[in-house]
Amino acid sequence: MIKRNSIINRYPLANAPKPPEEQANIITPTIKYPPDRSANLDAIRGLALLGILFLNIYFMANNFYGYAPHQPEILSDQIIEILSNFAFEGRFISLFSMLFGAGLWHQRCKAGDDIKAQHTIKRRLYWLIVFGLVHGVLIFSGDILLTYGLCGLLAYQYCSFAPKALLVKSVKFIMLALVVMALISLTIEDDPFYRGSDYYTQQLDIWTGSYTTQVMMQAIMVGYMLLIIPISILWYGAGLMLIGIALMKQDYYKRGFSTKQLGAFAVTGIIFAILDSVLSQSSSAVLKEISAIFMMLGAIPTALIYWHIIVKLCQNNPLKLTLLQNLGRVSLSFYILQSILGVLLLRHWMPQWQISFDRIDYMLLAIVLNALQLSMAALYVRFFNQGPLEYLLRVLSKRINT
Repeated sequence: MIKRNSIINRYPLANAPKPPEEQANIITPTIKYPPDRSANLDAIRGLALLGILFLNIYFMANNFYGYAPHQPEILSDQIIEILSNFAFEGRFISLFSMLFGAGLWHQRCKAGDDIKAQHTIKRRLYWLIVFGLVHGVLIFSGDILLTYGLCGLLAYQYCSFAPKALLVKSVKFIMLALVVMALISLTIEDDPFYRGSDYYTQQLDIWTGSYTTQVMMQAIMVGYMLLIIPISILWYGAGLMLIGIALMKQDYYKRGFSTKQLGAFAVTGIIFAILDSVLSQSSSAVLKEISAIFMMLGAIPTALIYWHIIVKLCQNNPLKLTLLQNLGRVSLSFYILQSILGVLLLRHWMPQWQISFDRIDYMLLAIVLNALQLSMAALYVRFFNQGPLEYLLRVLSKRINT
């Protein structure tokens, strides 16, 4: 007889056996949907992938500073920046981090007490680090795969913790990271970076210049990230992943949050967004850096609100929010694809856009690229159940029996 996994007994997953009538309501013969996936999580993942492009698009142009503001700033830029502080900045990357933790827990439950299967999970994380290094150096140094692989290795050690213990550990990790970031912000020097400044011209020459120069710069930036991750980002990212694991264990990926919880999320999210917006408008480089701490704090409750909205709209049904679900199923491949498209457009095919684009232009470009991603993903999943990089990661992570 096959022994039942004690972890699964304690915290059942969505893919645990269900009554036939409930299965009929979730999976229909008319749609080709992998039985071991959660429609809710795929839809949330699809939304997160669309959302991060609205921030990454600036750095796909200028990989170091992102958007170069006018001096003085124009009104449309100010409006979009404030809206971004409330709805976009850090929100979707936090959502992605929680989903990564949820995915770790899903894999851990499938592995059960099988030591070989558990080693496969770790190999996936090691290979994700390799993918991140390649992506960061050769394509876009704003990569998150390297960070996720390292944070995942840390978060994985706490998978067996109860939800409350996970949340306590998460708070400690996040607070540690924010304290370190606050200390680092005190060393920031105020280098003038705006349209027409000498430093802007230098950056423009780099990010519209030769590919070889860009790769060298990106290699330096990835090297810097390898120094920064262990002292700050590692703990913040792992903390978010622990939240994702706790959400899975308490079935929040199926039922969403209570009205009281949502109210608390909304209030805290708005307060931190206001503080972020006020400090980010300061002329002090140090205060601008400190504003990022409030952004990161406000991103968490807002991300949870987005999580709830998708759960309620999707209802774990493959026939709802299918465009988002399609994208969520191939998120790794399309994450790399959006980097390739953005970098090619803004640095190589249409480099003049870096000079002429305002924030509204970048937002419109992100909308167009997101519409393209949704269309391509919908077409792709008609023929394949996995994205090409998802397949490659699975093959590389499999244990080779000799």
